[in-house]
Amino acid sequence: MNNHEIYCDRIKQQLKKVSTVEKEKSTRRYFPNGINCIGATASDIKMIIANFHSENYELTATEVLAITESLLTDAEFSEEILMAFGLINKFVKKSYDDDLLLRFEYWLENHATNWSHVDDLCIKTIYQFLMTRPHLIKKTHCWAYSKVSWCRRASNVVWVKFIKRKMGKLTYNLDKKLIFKQCDLLISDDDEFVQKSVGWLLKVTSLHHENDVIDYIQNNFEKMTRPTIRYAIEKMDGSTRKSILSLTK
Repeated sequence: MNNHEIYCDRIKQQLKKVSTVEKEKSTRRYFPNGINCIGATASDIKMIIANFHSENYELTATEVLAITESLLTDAEFSEEILMAFGLINKFVKKSYDDDLLLRFEYWLENHATNWSHVDDLCIKTIYQFLMTRPHLIKKTHCWAYSKVSWCRRASNVVWVKFIKRKMGKLTYNLDKKLIFKQCDLLISDDDEFVQKSVGWLLKVTSLHHENDVIDYIQNNFEKMTRPTIRYAIEKMDGSTRKSILSLTK
């Protein structure tokens, strides 16, 4: 057993110690399609990650990334994958080069197995990574062409915090034409979680470009599922929501 495997084994043992049958049952409610989980909460995972870094403060960012890779390769439970993603969070803003984006894509295509993996990686880890590398944000558009549905979902989720985002003294604005182009690509996707992510992306886009989103839905409602539309109009006023939903009857 090498050093990376030793660290991974310790992490797995910590997860096992905090897991319970009750937590496992509670987690399964959110995954109707099934999930292989040990029964640890997000708070448990956060605590174990904090303890890991406190106890192993001498580890470099490169070493922690290697441990993440090892943990992903041998992961048995969903929580182990979330743990692996979370291990590098403290380093991603400054410690890795741009090529880490390619590794994120690989993880999404080869290790993500449910929506929580996608959302956790995108909203926490990749978000922090892109905050200091805004020139890479648009490059994730290529994920929409992936053969793996979780990566296609990620192409939308990774953008939800960047429609309009303050970065230091500047404000980053994601090109709305690119947003709608991506929605065009995925609006009829066979995977329900990809479709829901289209609704999520449109919802946050509506906060800054509401009229454009309304026009988009009106022009494409026949291609959209009702749940996707409901996601997209969630932040609009009642009369607007009612008017749009009437189109789907």
